[in-house]
Amino acid sequence: MSKLEKLLTRKYWKQIGGTLIEEFPLVFKDKDGKHEKRTIDAIIIPGGKNKIMHWREASLEGKEVIAVQTKARRLGMYLMGQALFSKKLLEKFHRPKKVASVALCTKDDDILRPFLEKHSNIKVVVLEK
Repeated sequence: MSKLEKLLTRKYWKQIGGTLIEEFPLVFKDKDGKHEKRTIDAIIIPGGKNKIMHWREASLEGKEVIAVQTKARRLGMYLMGQALFSKKLLEKFHRPKKVASVALCTKDDDILRPFLEKHSNIKVVVLEK
């Protein structure tokens, strides 16, 4: 995550509150090379202590979480894919109670947004730099 993306993510977190976990690993690299490590820009646990937590200290099992993928530019298909598939990976490998996914960007796209928001519990949030 770039410095600007980190600032945007933290700005969003300050609006939501709760516990922030940055660069959370969704999947670790397979020793046989069948898949790569995949991380998500941030996880927010709403209602958790208002602090930043390292991913090694966190368990998401049974918790309601917000998955955040951030790009410091206009909403695009790459960010949309990250928001959709990060949610799916979280559900499969970390067993949270509920996952809401956010595609955080600095500019909207009125053609792409409706396609993403047709998916359950996924939304676009636009914040200025």
